[in-house]
Amino acid sequence: MWPQEVVVVERRTEDRQTAERVAEDAGRHEQVGEQDEVAQRRGRLESALSAGSASARLRAALQAGTAPEPGDAEVLVRRCGEEPDFFVRDMLTWSLTRHPVEAVVPLLLAELGSAVAQARSQALHTLSKIGDPRAWRALTAALLTDADDEVARAAWRTAVALAPASERPQLAEVLAGQLGRGDQDVQRSLSRALVELGGAAEAAVRRAAETGAVRGSAGVVPQAQDRDRVRTHALATEALRRDPELDFAAAVEEAKRVSVMGVRTSAAGMEDGDPE
Repeated sequence: MWPQEVVVVERRTEDRQTAERVAEDAGRHEQVGEQDEVAQRRGRLESALSAGSASARLRAALQAGTAPEPGDAEVLVRRCGEEPDFFVRDMLTWSLTRHPVEAVVPLLLAELGSAVAQARSQALHTLSKIGDPRAWRALTAALLTDADDEVARAAWRTAVALAPASERPQLAEVLAGQLGRGDQDVQRSLSRALVELGGAAEAAVRRAAETGAVRGSAGVVPQAQDRDRVRTHALATEALRRDPELDFAAAVEEAKRVSVMGVRTSAAGMEDGDPE
């Protein structure tokens, strides 16, 4: 190779290397620019979702779902645990269902371990709307029996929606272990969940209706007052299973009447059988 040719080759090599460095620098600048843009957009979303007006927060959540952007899911999930307004929380859930499942579900599953009850309940609610099977494996007995009623109710709904057929009888046992719990709204939710399980829940509910005993994590309910409460709730659940359109309050009142009649009949039978 002639010296002139060597010089030309070296220059071309230098030029190519220079062009590659320029391209790399441009790529880094572009990446930094994109990261800055994402950070700025997230900051604007966080600010909008923290506005003093609930209607303004509702509009921000709606916009985040109408035009989903990368990175918004983290902001939306975090806000779910803080938002005080029911309608805004529901819009946050809707917005999250509009984002890629692969980006949203891991964030929601992580929230199930949060110390904040609202974060757990809203994550469960959103998972039930998304319907991803991975959520089933995360529905532990601890969530299904959570001390917070709203968390437990959300866990019941989600579990019933996602439980595989083979797991439904065991789920029914866990849910039946909660019979007698809470106020009428909580009991209505549990009854609806058990009814949704269909035949898988019949044995557990029937046993509770007959004995007032449940196979929950705390074992059989020992006190007579608690047994009556369990029995009444189980009887109302059976009535709803026969007629899903039945008003729950009416079902409870009828169950109380049947329960009292059953106790009286049992007592009369015992008296008739007593020796003189």
